[in-house]
Amino acid sequence: MASFGKSITAPMQPSGRIRFSFPGVQKLVKQSLIILLLLVLWEIAPRIGLVDPTFFPPFSKIAESGWELAISGDLYTHFQASILRSLLGFGLAILIAIPLGLVIGWYPLANELLNPVLELFRNTAALALLPVFILLLGIGETSKVSIVLFACTFPILLNTINAVRNVDPLLIKSAKSMGLPSYKLFYKVILPASIPTIFTGIRMAGSASILVLIAAEMVGAKEGLGYLINYSQQNFQIPQMYAGIITISLLGVTINYFLVSLERKFSKWKTNPSE
Repeated sequence: MASFGKSITAPMQPSGRIRFSFPGVQKLVKQSLIILLLLVLWEIAPRIGLVDPTFFPPFSKIAESGWELAISGDLYTHFQASILRSLLGFGLAILIAIPLGLVIGWYPLANELLNPVLELFRNTAALALLPVFILLLGIGETSKVSIVLFACTFPILLNTINAVRNVDPLLIKSAKSMGLPSYKLFYKVILPASIPTIFTGIRMAGSASILVLIAAEMVGAKEGLGYLINYSQQNFQIPQMYAGIITISLLGVTINYFLVSLERKFSKWKTNPSE
């Protein structure tokens, strides 16, 4: 048997021929076929009258509208505005929530003092506070970034707190028995063991950063993907509206894929060496 890396195997067949196997490629092909099937159904359904093409046009028309937006530069302008707002609020949430969550999860006094405030705000929907942010901060960039910051902070914060609290006590006892000082115990044991759960919160926040921002842009903005969708719907430019929605979906998938890749990189210690 010949072997090429982890994902390519070449077992010898009885006939003497070598058969190559690409598990990753096979999985990608299967997933692509499902998406392709949905796109074909999307194209056919309006044309044969299953749905009203006025409100649900064929995918080819939506793709054409999206291409026109891309060529004109309008799509890039709206995309750039949304991604900058989203990344800024998301990044600030990470910088604030992770250190705060580590402190609250590790020190009981901090948890006792801050828990009532956390319980109050984590049960308040971010979009319910959008009018408050607009009244206090105006309809400019500050209010949009702030609402994203608010929406992203609590998934990261709560998962970080739970991650620290749920570290295996045996790991902590073993580290203490080796005489590790507190700061090394935190750095070498608590933080690495908490990373998978922290990244779960980060991924949740990544989705929230897009969803909340789009809603905020629909209320008060002059550019952004949310504004593009709302403007297209009001002016009955339906293919353009769907093109904006698809762009948001692709953006969300891209962000999630990037975060999953980062999680795997920082959680290599969990992987099986034999894999």
